[in-house]
Amino acid sequence: MSPCPASLVPTGRPCTRRMLDRLMLCAALLLATSVGALAQAHDDLTTARVLATPTMPQPAYLESTIDPVFGTPFIRITDPGRQFPVGVRCRPEYCTHRYSISQAWNADQSLLVIVNGCGGICFLDGKSYKPLFHRSVHNECEWHPTDPALMICVLRNTIYTWAPRSDARTIVYTSSQYGNFEFGPYKGNPSNDGSRLVVRANNGVGALVAFAYDISAKKKYPDIDLGSLPGKNGFCSISPSGRYIFCFQTLSDKTEVGHVFTIDGVEIQRWSEHHRPGHGDMTIDADGSDVYVGVSKAEPDKFHIIKRRLEDGAITDLAPYGEGQHASIRNIRRPGWVFLTYTGDYAEIAAHPAWAPFYQEVVALRIDGTSEMRRIVHTRAAKHNYWGEAHASPSPDGSQVIWSSNWGRAGGPVADYVARLSWPEMVTEKYR
Repeated sequence: MSPCPASLVPTGRPCTRRMLDRLMLCAALLLATSVGALAQAHDDLTTARVLATPTMPQPAYLESTIDPVFGTPFIRITDPGRQFPVGVRCRPEYCTHRYSISQAWNADQSLLVIVNGCGGICFLDGKSYKPLFHRSVHNECEWHPTDPALMICVLRNTIYTWAPRSDARTIVYTSSQYGNFEFGPYKGNPSNDGSRLVVRANNGVGALVAFAYDISAKKKYPDIDLGSLPGKNGFCSISPSGRYIFCFQTLSDKTEVGHVFTIDGVEIQRWSEHHRPGHGDMTIDADGSDVYVGVSKAEPDKFHIIKRRLEDGAITDLAPYGEGQHASIRNIRRPGWVFLTYTGDYAEIAAHPAWAPFYQEVVALRIDGTSEMRRIVHTRAAKHNYWGEAHASPSPDGSQVIWSSNWGRAGGPVADYVARLSWPEMVTEKYR
């Protein structure tokens, strides 16, 4: 043991490593109000600067704490390897939500789902995060955007709604001409009103197709022959308004190309540049247009965060070159903001002052091009593999954000955390 720093403990008494960590955290928390206020006052991307992350002990399961830089309260909500009271043991390697653009909370935020490592779906209380029940569901389901009791699911040749609490299922559409239904796969979402979705399937001769389906009108729309498109399909999804279908194709040279179709399957856009953008999400812009916001991997805006309009491909540059990893706009009732997950490390970002000044951080950024932003929390997610990526995803009203972290230990157990945000007012306008 060595003496404690005189600036923290004048007596000079010996310190254990844990004591030193706690002292450093306390010192950081004393500054959190002023530093956090400073960070929040930097609500402009053009004047933001890189901020170092002080050492912080990993919070215990269901232990609340505060981000020492931004002053944001957060809580650890999963514990890999733990036996849940509902009779399920989460995997020791990871216990996390599905993905950045998969909605973790239901419409009224009373329930939250943990999928990765849970042997099906574990349902938690959406506010206290205590385990409630488990369902052994192995097909694809996404929360209904407006009905908190329901999920929309696909399985084999069927679309159905599912009430997880009662385990009741209602068939919406079934077909003898199509099979192997997929919701995306994994990157599909329903329209913002919950009426439409896109299904990827095999038709009667085994060809891969995608089609839109309207749950309210009980109407299937024409097929899109995915086999006729260049490359291999990654996923297809409906746009938030329900007017367009977006599909991502990977060519033989690994170029990822975006295709935009009308609801009737007529192609209107082909974004031939690589991944421009990708790893993102769709929303309805202030002018009513469907837009895709994500990370560009092609010039002239390579590794920028960009917004691209589906109907005509028009691009708005939102954030400069940086370590942006994923973009999520699951905050469908607080439109106008994208929640960004940044990776990287302090040394790398500090050495490049022209880059976006974020590393291992969750940032909310306005998508109107004004550079207004909110710095939320440091993820402490060290680079390792897919499961160790943070995949930050907000709740429908943007008041909560879930992310995954190995707490700086590459290859260590990956748990989920939730940060809570306050906003000046809640947006209640119903978007299409």
